[in-house]
Amino acid sequence: MTGTPEDAVLHRFESGVSWITLNRPEAMNAVTWDQRERVIRLLAEASADPDVRAVVITATGKGFCAGADLRGSPAAPAERVVGDVARMIRLGAQRLITAVLDCEKPVIAAVNGTAAGIGAHLALACDLVIAAEPARFIEVFVRRGLVPDGGGAYLLPRLVGPQKAKELMFFGDAVPAAEAERLGLVNKVVPAEALEETAREWAERLAQGPTRALALTKQLVNASLDGDRATALAAEATAQELNMTTADANEGVASFVERRTPKYLGR
Repeated sequence: MTGTPEDAVLHRFESGVSWITLNRPEAMNAVTWDQRERVIRLLAEASADPDVRAVVITATGKGFCAGADLRGSPAAPAERVVGDVARMIRLGAQRLITAVLDCEKPVIAAVNGTAAGIGAHLALACDLVIAAEPARFIEVFVRRGLVPDGGGAYLLPRLVGPQKAKELMFFGDAVPAAEAERLGLVNKVVPAEALEETAREWAERLAQGPTRALALTKQLVNASLDGDRATALAAEATAQELNMTTADANEGVASFVERRTPKYLGR
């Protein structure tokens, strides 16, 4: 598919939700350099825009993302030296995954089809994952003689434990959506025709919530997997301190006292 990065990554904003859609169906949405940069930029914009209350990442066609497509990336140096590959990973796949993990709004993956390699990690980095019944998740790296990158060895053990993570990465077998749900990789599996509507329902529900509290909750949960108990409890107390300065926290407490439904504004 030719065209601009805007063609390859569709974007729309509806009801407080930023919809980011990979749009290279003829390539099973293998992500290019331009697509990656646009997704990173849209996630940064979502963090900074108070009108954005949630994000959905999805794709067109039969594939969610078949991995990395290196065509169209900046030209490689004529002679590779030690450090070139590590730099490429840091500035490429890792930046994409980090952009999802660090986005200050809840991010939902609506996985319509095959998610392989960095495509699987893009989905698993999201806060919630909804998968269509035909979706599959594949740790494809071993099939190419490669080490998993894009945060795979960080994400998978935290979701399924080290033993299962190694099984998935050592063999590279496709994991069907129903099995992915059983393992804890996926929150919900739905028929393909219900995927967008389910993602919309979840995203719009999040968009009605206390956005800053959700952002702080996301940070606490993500950080808790890396630190000790004392660090986690200190972070929790600090997060609540910060959160109590928001309008939504005051509204939440007032609505409870007044026995009414809260009206959160994301501020």
